[in-house]
Amino acid sequence: MQTQPGVVPEWLVLGLVLGVAGTIVVAGLFVLANRVFPAERPNRQATDGGEMRRRAELREYLTAIDEQFAENHFVEGQHVAFYLPKRDVAITFDARAYYRIERSPTVPVLVEHEMPGAALGARLPFETPTVDLGPDPEEQVHPAVQAFGELGLTRNATLDDVKSAYRERVKEVHPDHGGTEAEFKRVREAYTTAKQHAAEPSTQRAS
Repeated sequence: MQTQPGVVPEWLVLGLVLGVAGTIVVAGLFVLANRVFPAERPNRQATDGGEMRRRAELREYLTAIDEQFAENHFVEGQHVAFYLPKRDVAITFDARAYYRIERSPTVPVLVEHEMPGAALGARLPFETPTVDLGPDPEEQVHPAVQAFGELGLTRNATLDDVKSAYRERVKEVHPDHGGTEAEFKRVREAYTTAKQHAAEPSTQRAS
């Protein structure tokens, strides 16, 4: 079939149309599949934040037990968070590094991002001294509860109860009566906090 000069053949037009249509359909399928089956993306920020926090806790613990360590060290070609040269122990957050180092003379210790630094001692392959790193921040008592406890009161104490308890506690801890400046300051701070959280008299009667 002869075509006139300057006229696009029908078969070429049809091919272009089908090609564009096929491309649109394929792209649409990819978009639909991505929405229906989205790829799981790890929360890198949360992971990095958890690792940084645990690194600080591990650092604090190793310092507290007076254990020499090198941070961000290479052992058997693997990058580890901490290396204890005197013990030949590698501490890592990476399970792959753990299993690779396990085949060497170095003793690997795997820690999770959720594990508190103070729990490291139980995993180390040598005896560690008992150290007190203070309370876990997640388990700290609310300041108001601490304040009422310092004054010998319950949480539902009224303002009058707070004032009365404060007068009694001051007599006990005042430096002029045998107390110390630290105790006196602690009681005064507790009094200030307790006043702000004191219950209304009606609340106490109802309870």
